[in-house]
Amino acid sequence: MTTAARATPDLATIRRAPKALLHDHLDGGLRPTTLIELAGEVGHVGLPTLDPDELGGWFKPSGEDAARSLERYLDGFAHTVAVMQSRDAIERVAAECAEDLANDGVVYAEVRFAPEQHLQAGLSLDEVVEAAVAGVRRGSEGRQITIGLLLTAMRQAARSTEIAELAVRHRDSGVIGFDIAGPEAGYPPTRHLDAFHIIARDNFHFTIHAGEGFGLPSIHEALQWCGAERLGHGVRIVDDITTLPDGRVTLGRIAAYVRDRRVPLEMCPTSNVDTGAVPSLEQHPVELLRRLRFRVTLNTDNRLMSAISLSDEFASMVATFGWGLDDMEWLTLNAMKSAFIAFDARLRIINELVKPGFARLRAEAAAAELSTG
Repeated sequence: MTTAARATPDLATIRRAPKALLHDHLDGGLRPTTLIELAGEVGHVGLPTLDPDELGGWFKPSGEDAARSLERYLDGFAHTVAVMQSRDAIERVAAECAEDLANDGVVYAEVRFAPEQHLQAGLSLDEVVEAAVAGVRRGSEGRQITIGLLLTAMRQAARSTEIAELAVRHRDSGVIGFDIAGPEAGYPPTRHLDAFHIIARDNFHFTIHAGEGFGLPSIHEALQWCGAERLGHGVRIVDDITTLPDGRVTLGRIAAYVRDRRVPLEMCPTSNVDTGAVPSLEQHPVELLRRLRFRVTLNTDNRLMSAISLSDEFASMVATFGWGLDDMEWLTLNAMKSAFIAFDARLRIINELVKPGFARLRAEAAAAELSTG
């Protein structure tokens, strides 16, 4: 490995790198200014502040307030969902999402949201999806980014088959897959087998939030009972990995299966710290899983709630674990290999954007190294 490949990339370099994002929630990524403006338009009251900077700080507490981050993290969605109840609002949020991701150097993204949460003002499920698709298209136009939507069903509700059918119905107009989210404990994925069967019978794609706030049983059910193609978060797979006193690592049967079958892990380290799934970035298993060559991908989860971009997430990994450009490219290729778009489209993004982009960054790093050597 070249010195340039291992050189610590700065944030500007990371932003220029062509990145891929598989796990990002539309209702968790609003701009604070947009949230404030939409709240005024619809008469939503209760925002803790109307100052954009202060509002961003409320969603992402720090210092002494950080201990309340989980409560704040969950409370925040009541505000974002409340202002996303009209066609115009949903389209605006989706368009700005595409713009923000493209401006951050993301060349491929899968953005998910739960249509069933946007019906309070009389929209139909189809109208909600159509608005989000229109927004993504508008925000992507003229920008070097490809975005697909994942439709999420809430696991504590009873509309998963309806949302699965909705996803299939819109599969040729911007929807590329299905997901379930919500509290894992008490709401196992097997409650939604009919929905997964609908997706599978139509040769479509789905991922499942599993192994975030609950342990190995959630991961096992998602894989072996439901047939998940990817795991949303999957951080608790570490519970099936043992590091021995001599440094050797042994894998349990679930962990070995996940690695052997190359099951993609949609890891969101900053979010996991914010929600208390792990105590700190330093203790997050993403580095262990990377070293063990699991199919790890790096993601934002909720950009507003965690005050994070994908570039920020990579910068945190660089600072915490010493990742270099080669590590960044490896994770980006993992994401592209695991994407739900067609094979030829994946190859095009890999061969025309990802590999040439990282090659340029390595060449620049090598040239800079020579000039200062």
